[in-house]
Amino acid sequence: MIKAVLPLAIVAASTGAAHAECGSAEDVCTVALGEYQIALPDDDIKGSIVFLHGFGSNSNGTLRRTWVKTALERGYAVIAPNGLRRETGNNARAWSFHPSLASQRDEIAFLTSVRDDAAARFDLDADTMALGGFSIGGSMTSYFACAAPEEFHTYLPVAGGFWRPHPTECMGPVRLLHTHGWTDTTVPLEGRVVRGEDINDPEAFVQGDIFYTLGMWREMNECVQIRADKFVTNGPFMRRSWERCGEDTALEFALFPGGHTVPDGWADLAIDWMQAQ
Repeated sequence: MIKAVLPLAIVAASTGAAHAECGSAEDVCTVALGEYQIALPDDDIKGSIVFLHGFGSNSNGTLRRTWVKTALERGYAVIAPNGLRRETGNNARAWSFHPSLASQRDEIAFLTSVRDDAAARFDLDADTMALGGFSIGGSMTSYFACAAPEEFHTYLPVAGGFWRPHPTECMGPVRLLHTHGWTDTTVPLEGRVVRGEDINDPEAFVQGDIFYTLGMWREMNECVQIRADKFVTNGPFMRRSWERCGEDTALEFALFPGGHTVPDGWADLAIDWMQAQ
């Protein structure tokens, strides 16, 4: 059984967590810089994933995704922060991460406060939390991992990475699994011009190259080889991992034959990978 409908904030008594009066769509949990929702499994909690929604979505949209049910069944809490509200005035939201745009919020401070607040309210282990996200939520995950790699135990970007101009260095090594669709045309593996005449337009708004992103992580993780060390096909996922790297690091790339989506099977893939760390 799963507490997928609210009140989501109540954990099974065996976890020892106190009941909390927030977490639902009607009564989100609030911290100084924003808000979040949460879904908790009925049984003992084995881990937790903070997951960032894509452009135009919101925390409630995150918790309605089919992969969340799998995560709950496997004993993982799913924490869904809300991005910044768009100027249109509806409930759709985005993230402030692009290096060429003025910051609208300190997202590092916001997401670490969500981590700490959720850990305190719901008796979760902050030290083993993962941060993941879809599309621009995946981009936000990548920029967070670059700026503050030690704040989350593992990172799980899906269909989103850096934007141009790419970062030239990050603050340290990571444990990171990047998942991407082979036929993604919204965030193609090579990137695309979202706004502007072409890639040479100095005013262009251009997505980054996922292969560059992987190269950055290989460098930060002090991997000894450019090519992957291990290749595995697991269901729809073609996986390559770099294993001769620095201590307490992990880097894997999972490619699937689909487009711009969190693919079926992703929750199992991510949880198995996290548990292996």
